[in-house]
Amino acid sequence: MTDTKALPSRSEALALMHEYTASESLRKHMLAVEAAMRAYAAKFGEDEERWGIAGLVHDFDYERFPNNAHSPTEEHPSEGVRILRAKGYPEDILQAILGHAHYTNTPRESRMAKTLFAVDELTGLITATALVRPSKSVHEVDARSVRKKMKDKAFARGVNRDDVINGAQELGVDLDEHIAFVIGAMQARSADLGLSGS
Repeated sequence: MTDTKALPSRSEALALMHEYTASESLRKHMLAVEAAMRAYAAKFGEDEERWGIAGLVHDFDYERFPNNAHSPTEEHPSEGVRILRAKGYPEDILQAILGHAHYTNTPRESRMAKTLFAVDELTGLITATALVRPSKSVHEVDARSVRKKMKDKAFARGVNRDDVINGAQELGVDLDEHIAFVIGAMQARSADLGLSGS
């Protein structure tokens, strides 16, 4: 079921993300998730604009409301969802954003919600894999190199490996194909992500 509320424009969503997020790396993370969401929407025959916006704003409140206590109702992402709801964002996007954090106890029912969860941590792992390359280029990253880095527990310690694995399972896609697909989506937007290489 798709909400009939008017979708905010990408430029409005981007302005909101910039207003709340000063960190360049967090901004690039949201752009990477947006790229992956748009690519999957195209693959699944879904609304690319809608899915892209969900990816673009999924962490916009993270810097101001970090939620280290993992409260299900306070701070990130609940506070962000309240802000987005007040701005008239469609409910399906809000449910997907709530669902990307386990601790909100929001079931991931829609394909959009499952995809957002599946690409969120993975984009971080791909970015980290690219940044340790001498060239710092995502064009030199493949699924094999990401899988290898995934096994190294000390590497990109903040990335939840279980979420990467479970996300692909929930989405019903092979993990290696999923990693390769998201790498491709990020390669297509490498300049925006600062991962085109030196």
